[in-house]
Amino acid sequence: MTHPSALVLFSGGQDSTTCLAHALTRYQRVETIGFDYGQRHHVELQQRQVVLRALRARFPAWRQRLGEDHVIDMAVLGQVSETSLTRDMAIELERSGLPNTFVPGRNLVFLTFAGALAYRRGLQALVTGVCETDYSGYPDCRDDTMKAMQIALSLGMDRRFLVDTPLMWIDKAATWQLAHDLGQQGDAAGGGDALVELIVEHSHTCYTGDRSRRHAWGYGCGTCPACQLRAQGWARWRPSRAAPSSD
Repeated sequence: MTHPSALVLFSGGQDSTTCLAHALTRYQRVETIGFDYGQRHHVELQQRQVVLRALRARFPAWRQRLGEDHVIDMAVLGQVSETSLTRDMAIELERSGLPNTFVPGRNLVFLTFAGALAYRRGLQALVTGVCETDYSGYPDCRDDTMKAMQIALSLGMDRRFLVDTPLMWIDKAATWQLAHDLGQQGDAAGGGDALVELIVEHSHTCYTGDRSRRHAWGYGCGTCPACQLRAQGWARWRPSRAAPSSD
């Protein structure tokens, strides 16, 4: 194995939880990093701890691989961003064509700090859940951006990093399927369904931070772009087993 260890950029959402499962099947030593940047959906920082505890409890094959968790204070990012993820404002499209949920430079900053931590911790791969398939057009989620960041981090720190993007070319329906496939490798009672159930019950994706409404696919407002993508992916992946939503 060229890269025996990894640092997962872990927000506590569906995508990053799936990426964490991917890392736990691929790397011998895995740590996690989260960022507090004043996000409106701050509840994700609470849920990420719930997800980590649940993974350790339900997946014995991964328990020994899952190491330390790190949370970085990135309040300055929220201070310089005028977006609907960092301000109490309606979610809408900007003149640029991008939604105002786009936080300029967020993934670039996250990867830079993750790289610095990985350097200190001796971790070789950075695993992140960005993708170009089901996304809102964010330029810092593109494959070219990730390749450029891999080169910049490796050159700037004089250490060869891998930026691992397991979701880059799959949609949300395929992300649900990937979680199911990965869960079958985690030695948990219930197999792949166990990881899907964990993601549904404990992960958080909703941009408004709403955990008062439970749907077949998890908790959320049901109307923000993140909820819509998650719900549509669930409906395409498991229409015959999806229970009616609470709406």
